[in-house]
Amino acid sequence: MALLRPGSSPDAELLIEAGGYYLRPPIMTDFKPWAELRADSRRFLKPWEPLWPSDDLTKSGFRRRLRRYAKDRKEGRSLSFLLFRSRTDEILGGLTLSNIRRGVSQTTTLGYWMGEQHAGKGHMSSAVAMILPFCFDVLNLHRIEAACIPTNTPSIRLLENAGFRREGYARNYLLINGTWQDHLLFACLAEDHASRAGKMSPSVEGILKEFL
Repeated sequence: MALLRPGSSPDAELLIEAGGYYLRPPIMTDFKPWAELRADSRRFLKPWEPLWPSDDLTKSGFRRRLRRYAKDRKEGRSLSFLLFRSRTDEILGGLTLSNIRRGVSQTTTLGYWMGEQHAGKGHMSSAVAMILPFCFDVLNLHRIEAACIPTNTPSIRLLENAGFRREGYARNYLLINGTWQDHLLFACLAEDHASRAGKMSPSVEGILKEFL
């Protein structure tokens, strides 16, 4: 895994790369392929996501999204990434570390989405495997939380295979597709990850000293 600062844009200075994939924050030039992938996958994603704003797939909506991402990143509250295939630079999906809590918590919440045409092929499993050492070794977090709707079997399998443990059941936990939905609660702790790291995860070769 490599953590680099290419220097081409303040919004794209963070790069996490491993195993034929890379994660980086979205930039304005990502709008067209991002919007096309999201539009093509709308029916596939709709059951698992909050309602989309009416202008979500417009350039102005994307620009507003980037401003929010930049503000949240500057304030240390969340980090948003797009997932790319290294060989082709094709956008496959996205991943977010939201609600980052410091102090005695040192916790974040993991969320992700995958374009329909790329789903079920192991791409997001690779992305989660990339983000965990970044969370624990670079951000120095202690706990990564995730939640999914009980009927979302692929997401449950992904989290369990990545080392997350099921911790509970939250009633009407999130407003998804316009309806309050129950969720299964998962978490991966630093010690859980460390016990698997020798077999499952590459070492972190770079440290972003000024990050967060």
